[in-house]
Amino acid sequence: MAEEEKLEQDFTDPLTTLPQLIVRDSYTPANYGPCTPLACTRDYETNQLILRPLIPRVPPRSFLPFNQLIRPTLTLVTVPSSRGGTRTEFGDLSIFDVAVLPWPDRNKTGLLIGIGPTFVFPTATSRSAGQGAWQAGPALGAIYTGIPGLLVGFIAQNPISFAYTSPNRPPQNTFLLQPIFALHLWEKWYLRSAEATWTLAWRRHSPTMLPLSIGIGRTLVRSGLPPMSLFVTGQWMAYRQYAPFAPQTTINFGITVAFPQLRSYWGR
Repeated sequence: MAEEEKLEQDFTDPLTTLPQLIVRDSYTPANYGPCTPLACTRDYETNQLILRPLIPRVPPRSFLPFNQLIRPTLTLVTVPSSRGGTRTEFGDLSIFDVAVLPWPDRNKTGLLIGIGPTFVFPTATSRSAGQGAWQAGPALGAIYTGIPGLLVGFIAQNPISFAYTSPNRPPQNTFLLQPIFALHLWEKWYLRSAEATWTLAWRRHSPTMLPLSIGIGRTLVRSGLPPMSLFVTGQWMAYRQYAPFAPQTTINFGITVAFPQLRSYWGR
């Protein structure tokens, strides 16, 4: 496999052991939402800035005799304000911590599987920017790279609330599925889809949202600089139910920076 293809997969694969940092800005110029004489939320432009490090722990430095991957997600969100217009606030902090199983043999099957817990901490600085609930649940990831130049897989999480920041916060029980796809095109360019997360809330009349995303990325390898990837993807809400306010179209801009020198610190 060429160096460009290997980097493309490492930059898209959430189960990679390559230490990295993802910075992504998701700009939504059009939303679904109600219109009233006082405000029309569908006309609001919203935004989400995501900071997502991927921290691998490799035996003997991991807690278990498996590769351990820790991925926190910090967000800064621009959301509609109850007084009209929008405001920017910190969102909730989510973390998944998965152990990558040594079976099946990835070198023979091309399949990699990780399981572990996921957590959501109510760190949002306003009511509308977060769910106001402490949550924990299972996480499962699977990645297939058996076809040269192609990576497909998913990350599935289901956080469930067990404590709340106030008594009027609703219980949470939500299935989150992040489809992942990367296809090498030519030289340092690749097709990718890893930004859209499908949301299925199990409680009656809770929101269901199924967005789709597709875009392109380019790897950059320069002497004296860490490997990195720039990407831009478009996102469209293909289906929604019981979601009074939801993004309609979104443009994702991002950069992923790898730190291969940290592999010697966190493991092999």
